[in-house]
Amino acid sequence: MSHIVGKDAYKSLEERLNRFPQGAPPSETLYKILSMMFTKEEAAMVAKLPIKSFNIKTASKLWGVSEVKAANILHLLASKALILDLECESDGEQKYMMAPPMAGFFEFALMRVGTHLDQKVLSELFHQYLNVEDDFSKELFWGTETKLGRAFVQERVLNDENSINILDYEKASYIIKNAKHIGVSSCYCRHKAHHLGDDCYAPMETCMSFSTTAYTLIKHNYARKIDASEALDILNMCYDYNLVQCGENVQKQPNFICNCCKCHCEAFVSAKKFGFLVPVNTTSYLPNINKDRCVGCGKCTKVCPMEAIKLKETSLENHNSKIAELSEELCLGCGVCVKNCKTNAIKLVRRKESVITPVTTVHRAVLSAIEKGQLQNLIFDNNAHLSHKAMAAILGSILKLPPLKRAMASKQMRSVYLAKLLENT
Repeated sequence: MSHIVGKDAYKSLEERLNRFPQGAPPSETLYKILSMMFTKEEAAMVAKLPIKSFNIKTASKLWGVSEVKAANILHLLASKALILDLECESDGEQKYMMAPPMAGFFEFALMRVGTHLDQKVLSELFHQYLNVEDDFSKELFWGTETKLGRAFVQERVLNDENSINILDYEKASYIIKNAKHIGVSSCYCRHKAHHLGDDCYAPMETCMSFSTTAYTLIKHNYARKIDASEALDILNMCYDYNLVQCGENVQKQPNFICNCCKCHCEAFVSAKKFGFLVPVNTTSYLPNINKDRCVGCGKCTKVCPMEAIKLKETSLENHNSKIAELSEELCLGCGVCVKNCKTNAIKLVRRKESVITPVTTVHRAVLSAIEKGQLQNLIFDNNAHLSHKAMAAILGSILKLPPLKRAMASKQMRSVYLAKLLENT
């Protein structure tokens, strides 16, 4: 009987996770991962939690336990990085939030060395679920038009004109300098590779978290607290290692910036597996290759994380037999190729079409929910009543959408309102 109850608990948790726009497609491997990370009692409890932030009183009612017991359970879950305990607001009330699988508690489990978990076994399960099986990666990176992450341009390679025109939120340095909290952790991707016997050339402690996420990860020793100066030093070190900066796809207060290698980053590995579909939002830049300067050395082709540059045969006079050629549709615009070109044959130029970045995490979540037909999960959560502040944030984001997206939201809202009315008749 306990086996059946346990499986039911993990099934309930899986169904709850799939109310997030970035969920976790069901799989026997997923259930093995969840059973390693959550006890069956924890799984059953977390499955009842709201998607939006909630307080101890809400959890107490949902679980049917005292507020003191609910507070102890929530603290334990947060200490294992399975949920986030948010920084107290001006009223002093402690609130919590469920973390999605990714970016979320999957990564957190490998963001420090040595935990209560068997990280080698967990790494093997993550490899099976993310790299052998297809569904999770497809959903994570290509399940919606609105991407979870976005690339940052390497600021070192910008010329004077580009430096003037770049927007603040397009600069990793600006994010770092304006973050209230900054943490640095082990890279999930490279840590996983280490346990699989495939160590990376790049340093491990490079995953930066900010704001709410940094606060809770630092509090529970899943991140090391650092200041802006050290974070900028890490950023510059990562430039030297040809790592690509990929962060949360929002303008204001992104929760993370990863420093990604082309060999182990989940996004880049998945892109190669599925035919080099772009897994994150690009920057506003593209490399422009000066064919007269290019000597066909091939250095740019080796460092490009998306293999967007190839050497092509050329018939140009007074030239080597091959020169670099860019596939624009694959290019992230990170600028790694520019830094590595010894003949200064590559420079960055602004893309002709603007790259649209969601303003906030709520804005991004609303867009993704609309695209997956899940808007009702953000607005009508059976397990909690949204605060006026949360509802205003969601509806405010909807009102700022382009007409087509607003129409999609309106259609979903009308269908859900009708369903709610029918439920109450």
